[in-house]
Amino acid sequence: MFTGIIEDQGRVTAIKKDESSMQLTIFSPKIVSDANLGDSIAVNGVCLTITQFNNEEMTVDVMPETVNSTTIHMLKLNDFVNLERAMSANGRFGGHLVSGHVDGVGTIKSKRPISNAFYIEIEVAKENLTNCIPKGSITIDGTSLTLFKVSHNSVTVSLIPHTYAETVLGRKGAGEKVNIETDMLGKYVLHHLKRTESTSNITMDFLRQNGF
Repeated sequence: MFTGIIEDQGRVTAIKKDESSMQLTIFSPKIVSDANLGDSIAVNGVCLTITQFNNEEMTVDVMPETVNSTTIHMLKLNDFVNLERAMSANGRFGGHLVSGHVDGVGTIKSKRPISNAFYIEIEVAKENLTNCIPKGSITIDGTSLTLFKVSHNSVTVSLIPHTYAETVLGRKGAGEKVNIETDMLGKYVLHHLKRTESTSNITMDFLRQNGF
């Protein structure tokens, strides 16, 4: 489990690929300072497992499903990635509940500065937009953000200068891909409602009519 609060921007120092899987080595002395074999680490929002590490770098394996359904396969040598260690039980919960299981890949449509903020509009697949609501939570490349606009094919988020500078979102431009994870609690509620709609008196229409 993660919170979406990025701890470091690591740098990809080695990539090994076969027909359907990958192995990444990432430079991040900060993250490996208290690493253990088998630890979970979110890399651009993707939950991976540390399989090797030294004082400066760690290695993670990427299985075929993850290669196919995330942006991990697009990484190149010296690319920077957002990193977050698994949430500590005694730590601050500064973001929102993040599983590290990516729902889909979005495309940055535009980035623009507005006063002290940076607005980023991202094209998102219809099936993921269903789980997005204004003022709701979303994870983009592992970064916990708040949605302030949801349109028919995109979402818009606003980043403060600190988040823009300290995450890979500040490095990416229009046309580039990002990992999307929609709000975990919202997904479970929607999934449950869809499964029980045919047998329950509480339907999607009922909820809409009553302000939900």
